[in-house]
Amino acid sequence: MHYQRVLTIQDISCVGQCSMTVALPILSACGHETAVLPSAILSTHTAGFSGYTVRDLAQDMPAVRAHWQKEGIAFDAVYTGYLGSAEQVDFVLDIIRDCLKTEGLAFIDPAMADYGKLYPGFDDNYVQAIKRLCQKADYILPNITEACLLTGIAYQETYDKAYIDTLLTALQEQVCKNIILTGVSYAEGKTGIEVVENGQRNYYEHIRLPKSCHGTGDIYSSAFVGAMLKGKSAYDSAKIAADYTVACMYATADSPEHWYGAKFEPVLGQLIDALR
Repeated sequence: MHYQRVLTIQDISCVGQCSMTVALPILSACGHETAVLPSAILSTHTAGFSGYTVRDLAQDMPAVRAHWQKEGIAFDAVYTGYLGSAEQVDFVLDIIRDCLKTEGLAFIDPAMADYGKLYPGFDDNYVQAIKRLCQKADYILPNITEACLLTGIAYQETYDKAYIDTLLTALQEQVCKNIILTGVSYAEGKTGIEVVENGQRNYYEHIRLPKSCHGTGDIYSSAFVGAMLKGKSAYDSAKIAADYTVACMYATADSPEHWYGAKFEPVLGQLIDALR
């Protein structure tokens, strides 16, 4: 495919290897021009750190959009991660409407919940705002908790394929036709991704490491978007992103002092090789 310009909209956690500090280098390594719109600036991410600083940048978004329109700037893709408020979601919808090319793609990671619970500070109003955003997406990348919130289906910690079938059907009917459902485990020691694209469903299974890392969802979504914009299918992109994320976790496993994120940088070469 031709050289792509992708806009990613999410927060900058200055220390912590997540959100924008993951998305920008990964998308760039995939060979794409990467533009950024920070939704907020934090001194660190919020998992495990205390006393962090936060500056919300929502009020800057309309002026940024207006300037891009004045300059005739448009994007081949828009990829959103953690936003932070319903107000920001509305601004992002305006940007997708006004600055995404007609044939461009919108990728939405509805980063708002995990393990059956919303992230701190979010409520049902935010869930409904994210649902509106996901309904404008070409591809969504929820985990199971987020999928449940988007569809109103009760979250279950243990589940079978029938439950996932119901969840995927509801997502297709209510939210978006193309779904990358992450963290789907049907066997002990394994996890994977359910991929629904153009009515076709496929599952990719990989090893489940005993210890999780902060920011791996951002790593996964960024690698997925980067692969798709290189012309890979949704399933191949899901596989490439999963294998890369696992490699990042392995690279971090022997470093207990590196508790705040995953070492994605030393294995970027593996991602680049997978895209060749």
